[in-house]
Amino acid sequence: MNHPTPGTIAAMSVPESEIVLDQASRGYERWRDLPLDVRTSLLVAMAGVLSREQESVARQITLDMAKPITQARAEVAKTVDLLGWFAEHGPNMLADEPTTIGPEARIVYESTGVVLSVQPWNFPIWQPMRVAVPVLLGGNGCVIKPAPITTPSARLLERLWQRAGLPEGVFAVLETDEQDTVRAISHRAVSGVTVTGGTRAGSAIAAAAGQAIKKSTLELGGSDAFIVLPDADLDVAAREAVVSRFQNAGQVCIAAKRIIVHDQIHDPFVEALVRHVRDLTIGDPFDESTTVGPLARPDLVDTIEHQVRATLDGGATLVCGGRRLPGNFYEPTVLTGVIPGMACFDEEVFGPVAPVVRVADVTAAAKLANQTPFGLSASIWTSNPDTAADLAHRLRVGGVFVNRIAVSDPRIPIGGVGLSGYGRELSHFGVHEFTNPKVVWHAAEASR
Repeated sequence: MNHPTPGTIAAMSVPESEIVLDQASRGYERWRDLPLDVRTSLLVAMAGVLSREQESVARQITLDMAKPITQARAEVAKTVDLLGWFAEHGPNMLADEPTTIGPEARIVYESTGVVLSVQPWNFPIWQPMRVAVPVLLGGNGCVIKPAPITTPSARLLERLWQRAGLPEGVFAVLETDEQDTVRAISHRAVSGVTVTGGTRAGSAIAAAAGQAIKKSTLELGGSDAFIVLPDADLDVAAREAVVSRFQNAGQVCIAAKRIIVHDQIHDPFVEALVRHVRDLTIGDPFDESTTVGPLARPDLVDTIEHQVRATLDGGATLVCGGRRLPGNFYEPTVLTGVIPGMACFDEEVFGPVAPVVRVADVTAAAKLANQTPFGLSASIWTSNPDTAADLAHRLRVGGVFVNRIAVSDPRIPIGGVGLSGYGRELSHFGVHEFTNPKVVWHAAEASR
């Protein structure tokens, strides 16, 4: 394998990637025939291994992409919970399903093969595992293609799965560039592909999967609306907006990326928002007190700096922040007067910037929330259940969260519409995405 240099990936050659995929195929042949209780026991074992190694795994996350160490630990703990939840509830999701025909006809869920999972860098453990765990539970193999900067975290996961007792090749890491990743889709072992990432990469990989007639699911970008109405608890909404927008330095697909506030409470809400923003601590990601670390790469800071400058040039107002700092840091920033046509409204802002949009009423809030090609999730803040239900119905997104921030949780599906992609991860939807729902129908006479 080639040795990496700064800014490059140690890309495997085509023969090397073929070896990984061939090993994955052999591993899958062993894994698929193991009883379901054995597969669930492996999830429990992995939860134990990961829990014991929480600190070392958290440190690797921080080394890879500069996430504050406290947030990295939380990511590992969340992944441990993921494993435990699917070990407990997964078997019911894979149980034979009856039909209205009667006992002679049922649906069985069977594995399909090896799933190629193309992963981003912002959650180096949680993101790959929220795909891998349902996939493995269903009897499939999983090959992770990580982002270059988080390859060490992916490799660490691979070693921990082996320590937990997973057969060789069932969870594997593929270090390839974009061209060779697309080529890997056509490999005979690969039954489907899932992508978490940007729209351009998702489109290219989905096209390749379609050409190979293989299933794909895409969890892509988002420009999530965070809608605050006059009857909301403003301080709670402001505090939670800061959590949603600024955790992981704003590098979260389901973060509150457009904060849409009713005119009646706009000014007091912004005051509360800024007060909570000023409580954030920028600093060394290994410092226990840090709440906002640097962005993962210099080019990400370049993009944020350009988006903020373009938005201010378009007429928005800088309320706080707005400065690039040494070492890939960008100050937590609040902008007001943001309207459609400005970069921080029209584009996904993947960093610590909170654009605030003023609206006159609920109808205007819904219209602006939907004025985006993305449709991942949204958050509504109101004390009126009827208003919440009506607004939730009008929003074109994959998930609506009322009086709470958008989250990914094993108990519910995550995914979007529009340029945010298609298909779902987590819950029983995530388990079923890459299984074959096979009909088994006996002749009525034989079944009696």
